[in-house]
Amino acid sequence: MNEPLKPQQLDAYLARIGFDGPRAPDLSALDALHRAHVLTIPFENLDVQLGDPPTLDPVRIFEKLVTRRRGGWCYEQNGLFGRALATLGFPVTRLSAGVMRQLRGEFAMGSHLALKVTAEGRDWLCDVGFGSTQLAPLPFAAGTWAEAPLAGELGQVEDGYWRLAITEGPMPLSFDFHDQPAEEARLEALCAWQASDPESIFVQNLVVQQRRPSGHDMLRGKVLTLTRTKDSEERELASAEELVAVLHELFGLDVPEAAGLWPAIEARHAALFA
Repeated sequence: MNEPLKPQQLDAYLARIGFDGPRAPDLSALDALHRAHVLTIPFENLDVQLGDPPTLDPVRIFEKLVTRRRGGWCYEQNGLFGRALATLGFPVTRLSAGVMRQLRGEFAMGSHLALKVTAEGRDWLCDVGFGSTQLAPLPFAAGTWAEAPLAGELGQVEDGYWRLAITEGPMPLSFDFHDQPAEEARLEALCAWQASDPESIFVQNLVVQQRRPSGHDMLRGKVLTLTRTKDSEERELASAEELVAVLHELFGLDVPEAAGLWPAIEARHAALFA
């Protein structure tokens, strides 16, 4: 699934994320590429909400994230990032992960796609698709990290899985994984489930997130949370027009059809906070 990009596709992707540095498969480039992607392309599930379920199709992903300048979720973002890294000469392994596996059990496995990337003789955990939280590659070893306003830890748990946990941020989240190549059929199955099942949080509500150099912006339904270092500001959107404007002005997403989601967003908000 890490099929290399064509030269013109690689150029277009690097232009999309604003990267103009050396194209060498070293740690400096990996760090710069990771940061550029996370700071440019937002995490979002608009297609799920609009009834156009995302897939793992690399052609469709490239057209969406690069050509149409949209965001996407983990399968799309890390899928594209992995292809770009492979094209640049990095060894890349796709990892099947399970979000909140400690609560959801083995069913969760495949609910997230992460990447193991080798640079300068060492393995790194790369993830540009976990809600725009991880800003830079992490050494594939137990340890903690902090990139204000978020922090987290990586380590192995008792049953042999690795766990990446967000310990400071918009919400407590984690995912578990093994460092072996992903079972692609499982990724496809969980991608389809999360895009269609009424129990999926991505079916239930709109989610858009964007990492900033020293902050994190998140829209969940009609609630917009802007976090800068340690301070957060939260407010509720008031109309379909404001929703479309926020998507455009804050997240760089031109999706006027999102206005049609407003009645469902308001109904969901009322059900949660009545």
